[in-house]
Amino acid sequence: MTERAVRDEAAGLLRAFEARGAVRIEADILQPAETLLDLYGEDIRARAYVTADPLRGEAMLRPDFTVPVVQMHLAGGDGTARYTYSGKVFRKQPDADRPVEYEQVGYELFGGEGRAAADAEVFAAFHALLAPRGLVPATGDIGLIRAAVLGLRTSEIRKRALLRHLWRPRRFRALIDRYRLARPAPQPVGAPGSPEIGLRSRAEIDARLAALAADAGVPPLSAGEAELLDAILGLKEASGMVLSHLRDIAVDMPAIRDAVTGFEARLAALDAAGIDAADVPFEASYGRTTLEYYDGFVFGFVASGRPDLPAVATGGRYDTLTRALGGSDNAASVGGVVRPGLLVELAP
Repeated sequence: MTERAVRDEAAGLLRAFEARGAVRIEADILQPAETLLDLYGEDIRARAYVTADPLRGEAMLRPDFTVPVVQMHLAGGDGTARYTYSGKVFRKQPDADRPVEYEQVGYELFGGEGRAAADAEVFAAFHALLAPRGLVPATGDIGLIRAAVLGLRTSEIRKRALLRHLWRPRRFRALIDRYRLARPAPQPVGAPGSPEIGLRSRAEIDARLAALAADAGVPPLSAGEAELLDAILGLKEASGMVLSHLRDIAVDMPAIRDAVTGFEARLAALDAAGIDAADVPFEASYGRTTLEYYDGFVFGFVASGRPDLPAVATGGRYDTLTRALGGSDNAASVGGVVRPGLLVELAP
């Protein structure tokens, strides 16, 4: 694989996205670390290259394009816009065989004619480029899981804990199992005047004990609700069948009804875009370990015969991230990236 081949592939992708009305933009390679570290998920934060500048403070090599693209968009307003871009991103890798810098080409849509239509538009843009090459789509919906968690009959503290660990499935499962059990109130630690050992102060220990005591007073999560949540998390089949299951689950878990309505609207929009939506693969837990700033529809495209390769393309909806950067309360943002280097590697 040569750099020239990757650049040519990237140029072709850029032209395809421009043909869909996207404006080509660029983002600096060196980005301010403080903003990005606060907003990116744990996976990207842990893999970013951070450096210090005596005048500009901490900076990082661009690990992703989303935040700088959102910032550029908001600097010019908060209306409907489409952007495309190309450039290298830099991330630490768990093994020496994976590159620490590689090319990405992206397509982002802000606003649009409703969230379902925008989700379908972005997915269709990637589908048109990648499905003919034999890549297989994967989809999920983080918003569906969030709606289920927020609808649980438990304390707000427990809901926040579950949402915080949504991106760590094992920890999320451990919390669900814990919340299903009645918990005894914690006992005081140490006698008055006893020496304090460790890094925590007495005030911090007392605050933690008070929080545990309050949690112990929360009734256990019902078996029925836990089973419904498990049923949602276990969904993994064609989207048409998933919609049927979700309608049944929503009868007993009304909190997900709006999310199910949105799911159905997205399938209709995909059909209108020329994609057989009922056959699109869906997995409720898709993206829960890597796509941490997405909060709704998520998607990817993979080479089914190459399990050794990462996803060739990933994307999804990130309204919360855009609002955190100064977007309006009804900010709507969805986009994705493709790795031209992997397309070159997979070429016959």
